[in-house]
Amino acid sequence: MFSFDITHSSKPALYADLLAAADAVTSGEHDAIANMANVAALIWEFVPDLNWAGFYRMVDEELVLGPFQGKAACIRIPLGRGVCGAAAQSRATQLVTDVHAFPGHIACDAASASEIVIPLIHAGQLLGVLDLDSPKPARFDAEDQAGLEALCAHITPRLLG
Repeated sequence: MFSFDITHSSKPALYADLLAAADAVTSGEHDAIANMANVAALIWEFVPDLNWAGFYRMVDEELVLGPFQGKAACIRIPLGRGVCGAAAQSRATQLVTDVHAFPGHIACDAASASEIVIPLIHAGQLLGVLDLDSPKPARFDAEDQAGLEALCAHITPRLLG
């Protein structure tokens, strides 16, 4: 059983605590799906103002839904399509303050207003993406991006399955 004291005193503190918690629940576990599920649950519990948090896995040249928290979601996303597909294709984080202004945005949940997607890359291989949606416009900023990129860099080697 895990119990975490994650502070919301500042975004850097929140993400440092979140990274430590993710490290604790994924340390020594080699099952990628289990690790994604626990990390998605931690993000959902501790990152405020989300309506979706989860993973898409790279399978046969497309993104396939992985463990998540939130409403039912799109199952398959082609590379280059929507925010997730753009992050996967470019291998760069996509921080979108207004999803309705993003060309080709895929609206799995009409309540989503902003989104951040971080590609999961290990040894040059794209494993998938971490996707967070919020009903608040401009919910994500550079501090969120830095914290989530650090989290992804830390956990990606544990997602090799």
